This record gives sequence, structure tokens and C-alpha cells, in this order.
Amino acid sequence: MAYDKELAAAIKAASLAARLCRKVQKALLQSDVRSKHGRNKSPVTVADYGSQALVSFVLQQEFPGEFSLVAEEDSNDLRKDGGGEIVERITKLVNESLTSDGSYGVSLSSEDILKAIDSGKSEGGSQGRHWVLDPIDGTKGFVKGDQYAVALALLDSGNVVLGVLACPNLPLTSISFAHPHSPNNEVGCLFFAEVGRGTYMQPLDGSSTVKVQVSAVENPEEASFFESYEAAHSMHDLSSLIAQKLGVKAAPIRMDSQVKYGALSRGDGAIYLRFPRNGYREKIWDHAAGSIVVTEAGGVVTDVAGKQLDFSKGKYLDLDTGIIVSNQKLMPLLFDAVRASLAQKSKPQP
Repeated sequence: MAYDKELAAAIKAASLAARLCRKVQKALLQSDVRSKHGRNKSPVTVADYGSQALVSFVLQQEFPGEFSLVAEEDSNDLRKDGGGEIVERITKLVNESLTSDGSYGVSLSSEDILKAIDSGKSEGGSQGRHWVLDPIDGTKGFVKGDQYAVALALLDSGNVVLGVLACPNLPLTSISFAHPHSPNNEVGCLFFAEVGRGTYMQPLDGSSTVKVQVSAVENPEEASFFESYEAAHSMHDLSSLIAQKLGVKAAPIRMDSQVKYGALSRGDGAIYLRFPRNGYREKIWDHAAGSIVVTEAGGVVTDVAGKQLDFSKGKYLDLDTGIIVSNQKLMPLLFDAVRASLAQKSKPQP
């Protein structure tokens, strides 16, 4: 089954959201950063909420029938005392984005915005279609002025059938591992993939689409790997041990968000390792779009047991130990190094 209409809508929604995020990041005000309630206190910005409202609105306009969205944010904090000012700012940003696009000819009220944000409360699952959104994947990178992504995917009967990654700060040309920032300041990539159709990359302005492939590196000594900045998301000491056992010479590139999946899909690196600390539960919106972008580019995404990621169980991934990503040739060697490293780490230290 082709998902051409859905893919076109996803590209449009993610592109608009990325432009909103870029605008906010350029003039990041201290008042734009709030702290989520809960244990991790991760920063959340007007851009997270604005991005989610915008994507939700666009998708509901394009598909006005049954609509299901599994997304990270909700309006609970915004509806509390003191939230009015930030809601006004989000409303202004979303309406400016819609006006600049010109497709819909509407002006949304603050209540429309809150309802759009709250349409992301679906639980997902194995039945029917569900959009999956991380409105800003890598909020900490966003706040620092670094890498982040708008990550949007579509599940059909529990399977990821398309994914879009809008990466406003990723260089258009391949990242040099010595210099992960573009020397000519040309940044802003959008990756998209549809099941069975391959993965493509284009600038955020929509020009010059190219098909991309993962790295063809077969020798681990020539490989390089990505991992998360966040210590909670990736045990750096374990990644280092795996790289040592593989014979990888290059230092890791640490980067926020699913931008890593996008960079990997075009061959910037050959391996991505993600080993969260015990107790961390992976959410589907952190991997749905990225995983199809890599697999349609010829890569492999599995857990440590070699199982494909299962997005059919609701909001969380039920997986073994961590996520490993590479090309077909390196994967067997990577599995061996991962298993040997995990065994070594689990041995009692003398």
C-alpha cells in the first residue's frame, strides 16, 4: 500500500514545525523555557508546544476523519495559573506559521491551540493508524542552540510505514567527525522514508531531493559511531568498551536527538549505540521516525537480542538492554562486540 498522501502531509507538517522551532531558537528568550513537572525536570519550550499544535492541526486538516496522535506533550502545565502568557506566545507563533504557509486561511484561538496539543493523547497500539510525534526531539540540544529534530512517523497496524525527520541545525553536507558543525553554515535537512520506497534527504526549503544510503564500511577500524549526550540515554563506558572490542579508532560523536538516525542514513557514521541506564523506558516517539529512515536507507535497527523494534505495544518499547544500529555488513561483528562487552560488564569486579 502506498502512503503518498500521508507522506506529503507529514513532510508539510514537520517542515512548518521546524520553521517555527528555528524561529524560536534564534531568539530564545529565558521566558520560553519552562520546567516540566515530574522527576526529570527536562526543559520544555514554547517551541515544543507550538510544534505539536502545528503538526496536530495540519494532520487533522489533511485527514479530518478518524485521527490518532501519540505525542510527547499535553496542555496540563499550560492550563495552570501563570500559563496564559506562554499560551498567547504559542498561539501567535502557530498562527504566524500558518499565515506564512497560506494553505489553510484560519486563525486559531488559544483554546484551539490547547485542544490541538491535547489531541496527542492517544496510546497507539497494534490496531488502526496512529501518528507518532516528538515535537522537539532533543529539547536540551535545542535550548543550547545545538542539534534537535521534529520527528514524525505513521504506524499502520503496529508497523512504522513512513517517517520524517526535520533537522534544522544539521549541515547539508556530510558531518566531518573532527568538525561536526558545517564550515559554511548551510544547515537544515529533512529526511523522509516510506516503507519499500527508500530514504530521501532534502534541504528544509524543499529543493533538490536526493536518495541516501547508509555507510558501506565493512572494516570496523574505518567505522565511526554516534551516541547520545545524555548519560541517562547512553552508558558511555559501555559504548567505549564495545568500540574498543570492535577496533573502532574514531572518537564517538555525541549528539542530541534522532538527528543521529538522519546522519547515519546518509553515511556520516556507520554505528549508533544507545544503552540507557537501568529503569529508563524507551518511548516510541524517540525512535519511530528515525528507525524507518535508517532501515529504508539499507541499515539495520535492532535491540541487543537482534529483534526489530516493536512499536505495536503502546507508548513504550519493550526491548532487550539497548538499541544498536549499523549496516548489514558490520552488524554481525557489532553483535559479537556488544555481547562480549555486556558479559564483561556483568562480571563481578575483583
